[in-house]
Amino acid sequence: MLHPQQLRRLALSRQGLGARQAFGQGLAGSLRAIVHLGYVQIDTLSVVERAHHHVLWSRVPGYALEHLNQLTSSGQIFEYWFHAAAYLPMRDYRFALPRMQSFRRDESPYFKNVDPKLMAEILARIRGDGELRTRDLKEQNTGPWWGHGPGRRALDKLFMQGALMIRDRKGMEKRYVLPEHLLPADANLAEPSAEEMAQYLLATTTRAHGVVTLGQLLHLRSGKLLRNAMRDLLAEQVNDGKLIALDNDMQPDTYVCTKALETDRLSKTSPAVQLLSPFDNAVIHRERLLQLFGYHYRLESYVPVHQRVHGYFCLPILWQGSFVGRIDCKANRAAGRFDVIRMHLEPGMSPTTQFTASLADAINQLAAFCGCAQVEHNTLT
Repeated sequence: MLHPQQLRRLALSRQGLGARQAFGQGLAGSLRAIVHLGYVQIDTLSVVERAHHHVLWSRVPGYALEHLNQLTSSGQIFEYWFHAAAYLPMRDYRFALPRMQSFRRDESPYFKNVDPKLMAEILARIRGDGELRTRDLKEQNTGPWWGHGPGRRALDKLFMQGALMIRDRKGMEKRYVLPEHLLPADANLAEPSAEEMAQYLLATTTRAHGVVTLGQLLHLRSGKLLRNAMRDLLAEQVNDGKLIALDNDMQPDTYVCTKALETDRLSKTSPAVQLLSPFDNAVIHRERLLQLFGYHYRLESYVPVHQRVHGYFCLPILWQGSFVGRIDCKANRAAGRFDVIRMHLEPGMSPTTQFTASLADAINQLAAFCGCAQVEHNTLT
């Protein structure tokens, strides 16, 4: 029987959050991290640092903000949707095609009121100019569609259809180009079957997590064909010994990758405190996080002030293989100050001298990454 601590250690090691540097450093390490994780979620919130940067910084020594633009511009990764907006390895482009096709067939409930003539005008503009930045929607004044509303919706729908790709970003401003400017000449553009999609999702998720749940595998993926294909694949891999099904009430529909278990059997947890993004791959599936780590986490940025329990933008605190608390922080870049507003430790967690020192070091490192030279602590609880 697999011990819970062994499963937690495996999950963190697979995520690149263990003791060893799993992906290397710098630009090459950033690419290897994205390829291994399968995706890195993009988010607009910059209370601390945007999720796509924070996730990679947490795993790749020497990560720099410009790495993602370098990798997208060179066609090694691309922007699209996984369960949310994300950076994905270019080798997985084919598995974005079903969602693109659903937008082309107008099966999605989104972007129903977009004028196809506006879409055609945008495509013609980009074919002529070679690119289009988000700000260009406001600069054009020869027609009503260049406003933020209809023009932006047309641009977004073209992107979701796969008719446009994003070459890079400046902050959250995007620069769009035609797919042929970024797609490799040998890109596989055959839409995968339900069975192929199930294989891709299972391989990607077990590689990145080691311990997976059915809900995690099919998160925001609809369709009876895919669900049936996934269940058949899981049963087949359990029968072949590639997966171990955990047979307990606390972790229903949970599977462990046998190969990952053997590869990472000697893995160790990091001795340092790690402050993760609320959108980190390791914590984004909240139900799995609770089942595996006993850690109930909720981002309260979208919760009314009077209903918040812990704070506006709390970061999960990971230490020695356990999630031991959360810390509410804000980077005040204009003042060069990193505000530590409040900390909440999990029940039973008593801060030791080692933990306190490591936490202070982690806060200082994150503050420096956010461009803040000063750290200011408010009341901690």
